[in-house]
Amino acid sequence: MTFRDTISLSFRTIRSNKLRTGITVAIIAFGIMALVGINTAIDAMKQKLTESFSAMGANGFTIRYQPAEQHGRGRPRVQKEKRGLLKAKTSNLDKPFTKEQAETFLERFQYPAKVAVTLFGAGDAVVSLGNKKTNPNVRVQGGNENYLELNGYDLATGRNLNSLDIRSGRNVCLIGSEVATKFFGENPERPLEKIIHINNLPYRVVGVLESKGSTFGMSWDNTIVTSYTNVHRFFNSNPNASFQILVKVADIRMLDGAIDQAEGILRPIRRLAITEDNNFIIDKSDSAVAMVMRNLRFITWSAIIIGIITLVGAAIGLMNIMLVSVTERTKEIGLIKAIGGRQRNVRRQFLYESILISVIGAAFGVILGVLVGNAFSLVLHTGFVFPWLWLIGGIALCSLVGLLAGLYPSLKASRLNPIEALRYE
Repeated sequence: MTFRDTISLSFRTIRSNKLRTGITVAIIAFGIMALVGINTAIDAMKQKLTESFSAMGANGFTIRYQPAEQHGRGRPRVQKEKRGLLKAKTSNLDKPFTKEQAETFLERFQYPAKVAVTLFGAGDAVVSLGNKKTNPNVRVQGGNENYLELNGYDLATGRNLNSLDIRSGRNVCLIGSEVATKFFGENPERPLEKIIHINNLPYRVVGVLESKGSTFGMSWDNTIVTSYTNVHRFFNSNPNASFQILVKVADIRMLDGAIDQAEGILRPIRRLAITEDNNFIIDKSDSAVAMVMRNLRFITWSAIIIGIITLVGAAIGLMNIMLVSVTERTKEIGLIKAIGGRQRNVRRQFLYESILISVIGAAFGVILGVLVGNAFSLVLHTGFVFPWLWLIGGIALCSLVGLLAGLYPSLKASRLNPIEALRYE
């Protein structure tokens, strides 16, 4: 028998046992779907996270206060190496950045970099215009004129916050595209100079932000941006609310110098003695991305384990089906041997059948996995993700499963005595 004859006979045999083949193909497909689908979703998640963090890029860092429960954790390596022998007093921890401290840093920081001072206002604000209003889920953020650039926002129309807005804290705002569409439709020019109410406070709209999409189901477009002085005046109900400082340099080679100068300026502002460690944290943007990516590896390994467990079950089922097939086709095997068929012909036929069933299951599983994974990417508003590595790996893994599952049945079939096989009832 030629290779073509053996493959043709294997296909005919598979088609003649549709129910058993279908069940085995479904088990294999679900295992590969879990493996490919979860990892496609993870790739989409990584793509979205990379887009989100690329706003500041690897040449930026964030300065925030250090809560007491995080003491000894989360500090960047640059600080640990420099001040590893120093200790922070417990009394110095849990001290948020005040408005005065943030503005003093702005005045003293002379490094060639862009600096944004930010203050979170609310995550449950209600925006209203006439008889229309939003759900209590609009985020209000405070910043200065550099807030948009350092947080990855672009203006669709209107103007940015200016120094007069920051100094006076007057009621002007930039609105996200989702808020603009709800009240003014798709025309980005309509909201300009209109008066909206945020928690019943009137604000003049001076700009509309370009759509930024969402991350993990949280929309970046359902937001209001105003000056940090305005947020401090009207939304700072939490006495422990802390300002944050974002810094972005033009070249990554300037990053360490900017961190050194920022640390040197902040220590006296935070009233730290020479023998005390920092009571603030400097987070590099690239280190935050790396931390999230490391956490995603656990999900990847979970998907691999789920897929392997499913495929082991599929391999056992496939082996049982092939053994049953050997028993049912004993006379056929005897006839093949009686007319001159060799052991290797019989062995190859059963091996090919097993591998074909596995590959068919892998094909369905890969298609379903890509569809399921990209359904998640649609939610995240990322591009189409096609996991070539997992596709090739899934098919190769299923081929190996089919080979191992069909090995024993094929050996058993090839060793049957042709005379006894022809007499089998």
